[in-house]
Amino acid sequence: MSDGGQTTTRDAVIAARRIVVKVGSSSLTTAAGGLDGSRVDALVDALHESALSKPGGAEVVLVSSGAIAAGLAPLSLRKRPRDLATQQAAASVGQGLLIARYTQSFARHGHGVGQVLLTADDVTRRSHYRNALQTLSRLLELGFIPIVNENDTVATQEIRFGDNDRLAALVAHLVNADLLVLLSDVDALYDGDPRKPGTRPISDVRGPEDLAGVSTRAPGRAGVGTGGMVTKVEAARIATEAGIPVVLTTAAYAGRALAGEAVGTLFHRTGKRSAARLLWLAHATAPRGALKLDEGAVDAVVRRRLSLLPAGITAVTGTFVAGDPVDLIDPSGRAVARGLVNYDAVELPSLLGRSTRDLAAALGPQYEREVVHRDDLAVL
Repeated sequence: MSDGGQTTTRDAVIAARRIVVKVGSSSLTTAAGGLDGSRVDALVDALHESALSKPGGAEVVLVSSGAIAAGLAPLSLRKRPRDLATQQAAASVGQGLLIARYTQSFARHGHGVGQVLLTADDVTRRSHYRNALQTLSRLLELGFIPIVNENDTVATQEIRFGDNDRLAALVAHLVNADLLVLLSDVDALYDGDPRKPGTRPISDVRGPEDLAGVSTRAPGRAGVGTGGMVTKVEAARIATEAGIPVVLTTAAYAGRALAGEAVGTLFHRTGKRSAARLLWLAHATAPRGALKLDEGAVDAVVRRRLSLLPAGITAVTGTFVAGDPVDLIDPSGRAVARGLVNYDAVELPSLLGRSTRDLAAALGPQYEREVVHRDDLAVL
């Protein structure tokens, strides 16, 4: 592993007062799948010494993989199962083991923890989103460390985040974090496969141009996780576009990274903060259907940021109910936005091309509403 031989510090890291740290399965478990207590303790020690106890104090939200991996050994499974039911069974066994180990380890430093299990549905529907935010905020106010994971025991393929790197980027925006730290079994982003001679670590990424030609397809060492470098780069893009810098490094360098040392790769912020729930809608949901728009509706939704009305829809595909995410498609077939629809799929075809005033007069006042309200719409 390499730290690039640098001794400079990173001001954005040192100044961070609310930090989201994500750790992957391979950094917490043995190759056989069980939790490695010494690795958990080392991570907790680093978080305590370099963040929680630093001058001025910093708040930490820990997004931790490892539930399914921790459940493999107790269930006598030699590798991560492929079918969803067995994954959920492993998660139900492993999540308890994982949170118990964190509770024990953080208690050594006088810190309490709280478990927060999320699905994408929990944070894209308006009332659920508020509840998730309130829980995380209150835990931090009380001085506890939220430990977040996807709720693998109930999440279906349709409402999964897909990987905890993406989840961590979205949580960082949700809690208004100053910094996201992604911990892996690779110490930095490299300009090629780090296992091959001649590849070099990239210390700073300031925009997409710095990633031109960079390969991110190398697999992890243990085969117990779901992510990879490609998911970490995508998570870094989501966070930095939302105004949050990201450090990517190995769990072994966690303390040094949090102390502001120039280890790993720093992805500099490239954008400004936006509405958090819409970020989740754009990046954490899978569409249940699609609405094809005419050019006037595309202009209203994308450029003028208005609500979508029935008059601008030309076709409906998919099976969905009111409140589900759907993609909004331009005449060429390109998805230009995603939103939460206010009608069931079976209702919409008879409404297309008609004004809300005409619909209300013909069908009743309950039809004088938007198909997708602008507050529930994210431009892609």
